[in-house]
Amino acid sequence: MAQATPNHTQTVAGWAAHDSSGKITPFNFKRRENGENDVTIEILYCGICHTDIHHVKDDWGITKYPVVPGHEITGIITKVGSNVSKFKMGDRVGVGCLAATCLKCEYCEESQENYCDQVEFTYNGIFWDGSITYGGYSKMLVADHRYVVRIPDNMAMDRAAPLLCAGITVFTPLKDNNLVDTKGKKIGIIGLGGLGHVAVKFGKAFGHHVTVISTSPIKEQEAKDNLGADDFIISTNPKQMLEKKRTLDFILDTVSAKHSLGSYLELLKVNGTLVIVGAPDKPIDLPAFPMIFGKRTVKGSMIGSIEETQEMMDLCGKHNILSDIEIITTDQINEGLERLAKNDVKYRFVIDIAGPSSHL
Repeated sequence: MAQATPNHTQTVAGWAAHDSSGKITPFNFKRRENGENDVTIEILYCGICHTDIHHVKDDWGITKYPVVPGHEITGIITKVGSNVSKFKMGDRVGVGCLAATCLKCEYCEESQENYCDQVEFTYNGIFWDGSITYGGYSKMLVADHRYVVRIPDNMAMDRAAPLLCAGITVFTPLKDNNLVDTKGKKIGIIGLGGLGHVAVKFGKAFGHHVTVISTSPIKEQEAKDNLGADDFIISTNPKQMLEKKRTLDFILDTVSAKHSLGSYLELLKVNGTLVIVGAPDKPIDLPAFPMIFGKRTVKGSMIGSIEETQEMMDLCGKHNILSDIEIITTDQINEGLERLAKNDVKYRFVIDIAGPSSHL
């Protein structure tokens, strides 16, 4: 569809899945010419997100093949449209999940455009010109400048890439619950993976007591010694869960597998809040009594606005917060997807799109 659009004249090398086998192979396609509101970005790095697995395998039944995944993109601007004033050639920038929104609804006007009902994503979406969006598993991207953020100069571009999805996904709930500017709360992070490890770093940087809640005892040393967590609860240990009952002000649930929230809710104080940011493919169990008897709140949250993403990125630069990553080459993408599906990574795969000679 995108290749038939008249102004899509730039041939780009990328990597795509063509069917529900999910196998990624080299794929040449067309991108649009740089428009007046656009910037063209030479892609250096792209993180691999769990969402990429769901899309390449069509787990959600919405994939438009061929699909070029990738929404944790960092690179260098090589061209700037005539209406663009906040970016210039050579700028270090990032692109996350958002490609387009309506720009006029109440959510767009209130800088909550990630909840616009016409939102289109960086890949597997439909852009304003009717073309299918192709993501960051490619050499180059043309993006509307309103959905681009600046990467602080002191941040490594490879380790900054996952912040554009994993980072903003866990930052926004902290901000929404007044945990960025207020210190001294007791917060729990369920799951220590691509999202959870960044959440621990944020929690500590913002001055909170951080407890990691996990089914894996072997992660305790990593959580405490390497990430700075203050406490660790094995969620499958009834004694530990009971001992920590009503001790937490806030819990962030990053787990993408089906699970029950009941025992986790009991960890919250009265009036505590649990925010779900993981996306299990099956409904999670939510018993009523732990909410009723603790006046507790369960909420969801999806990424963040561009304004919030820039705020997060600037704070990451200030506090030296970066993702812990494993770099892979483009011919290792399939291996990376397979290992990610098995949670065999600490903690995010990042594809070196440009090649080793372009490290910044």
